Amino acid sequence: MRRAPALLAATLVSLTGCIPSVPPPPGVDATAFRLPALSAELDPVAGGRIVDAFGREVVLRGVNVNALAEYWAYDPGLFTTYPFTDDDADRIAAIGWNCVRLLLSWSRVEPEPGVYDDAYLAAAAGIVRRLERRGIYTLIDLHQDAWGATLAGAPDEPCPPGQPPAFGWDGAPAWATFDGGALRCLRGGGRELTPAVIEAFSAFWRNDPGPGGVGIRTRYAKMLGHVAGFFAGDAAVAGIEIMNEPNAIWLLPGHLDGLAALYADAVTEIRAAESAAGSRRMLVFFEPGITWADFGAGAPARFSDDDQLVYAPHIYQGGISAVPLARGIFEQARSEAALYGGVPVNATEWGSSPSRAADPGDDYFDRHQDLQDEFRFGALLWTWREACGDPHMAATVRDGRVPTVWGFFEIDCSTNTDTGPREAFFRRMTRAYLRAAPGPIGSMRTDPATGVLEASGERAPVLGSFFAFVPAGPRGAKPRVEATGIRWLRALPAPGGHHFVAGLARGGAWSLRITPQ
Repeated sequence: MRRAPALLAATLVSLTGCIPSVPPPPGVDATAFRLPALSAELDPVAGGRIVDAFGREVVLRGVNVNALAEYWAYDPGLFTTYPFTDDDADRIAAIGWNCVRLLLSWSRVEPEPGVYDDAYLAAAAGIVRRLERRGIYTLIDLHQDAWGATLAGAPDEPCPPGQPPAFGWDGAPAWATFDGGALRCLRGGGRELTPAVIEAFSAFWRNDPGPGGVGIRTRYAKMLGHVAGFFAGDAAVAGIEIMNEPNAIWLLPGHLDGLAALYADAVTEIRAAESAAGSRRMLVFFEPGITWADFGAGAPARFSDDDQLVYAPHIYQGGISAVPLARGIFEQARSEAALYGGVPVNATEWGSSPSRAADPGDDYFDRHQDLQDEFRFGALLWTWREACGDPHMAATVRDGRVPTVWGFFEIDCSTNTDTGPREAFFRRMTRAYLRAAPGPIGSMRTDPATGVLEASGERAPVLGSFFAFVPAGPRGAKPRVEATGIRWLRALPAPGGHHFVAGLARGGAWSLRITPQ
């Protein structure tokens, strides 16, 4: 590999992003190791892209982290989440990922009407900094499942036969919950079918007045504005996600319109907060409901002409959805993104039981990632860690069985002890990909059998940089790189004994093939 002149070496280090395991070369300011800010480029034909401040197309791959979520506790003797530690951040970096979706709860952000808990947001900012030091962006996700923790049915709830008392979940505070006294009973097996959940969401979509006469949907949008203002100008924050899985939108007429109204109000409040802070506009991620592709319901009507939006459907087909994983699912997501001007797509949740990763005959995780590469979608796996006290375990416990948690760590829920990492899952998810490309990516593919990464593009600027993650090969040697239109190739050590590969484009068309050694 030819050695670049000192100025170009400094430029290369700056453009490759944050690589904490490699100290900056002599004469290069350590501030070069910062994550560049992200923005969106719209493309209604080929699909939108997320780009960084250097004009590179960035592919966001990573995982969900629920350490700060406020979950309902079905068993007061069990904790519901694990704290997020330096070891967690190190392990995520060693998978090669560059993004974490960090779950926050409205009930914690705004515990009282109009009163915001900035200490909670500061705890989130601490995780942002921890991840940033390892070259990992954070997506701030305002998470909810089945409205909130306070809608759990009492043991003596007067439920009809076959409808047990509902579990509580996470999301809204009690002061914003208007369920009209509806029953808190599981109906039809779906948590969003609980009458109290439907009523609470109905009040929300209608923007019924709450404390102080302020509509509760308005309160939620203003809360998002406060969160955006808190993180305004923080380049390590990939963006903010308005609401997780608004699944109740299809249960009564008008709810899809209510979702569009929420999204419009949220964008307005977020942009106002950024303007007040004098900061750039961050990416705003928005979702359909989780069954968006199962029943063809899709996304809400276009709610904004803002050009910094990201469509964030959850692609669970082939995982928890009975609908098979197929190319058409990804085509539908891109088509729906085109309705908003061709915004980028990031599947902010996907996944299945970790046990499937240990089955050599089950290629679900490989096929899903193949499609992510083909369509250039960002994707964030569900989930990093689950605790035995997580409400996702409640139904199994109610049925008299010992639950099995998802995530990268084996937890024995009969004793509530961590028995170690799921090594097969780590291996299956540690995969080569192009984290940043010098201009639009034309194609990207990693062979799951050989680990070979191939990628190409057409419109790279002169000295535009690329940055790839490559897992260690069988010999642990530097990967072999074959490239056209790229010079000054460098292999850099990555966490976990893996490699980064970086280079500068000559301008125009480029291609590369990276083989682990």
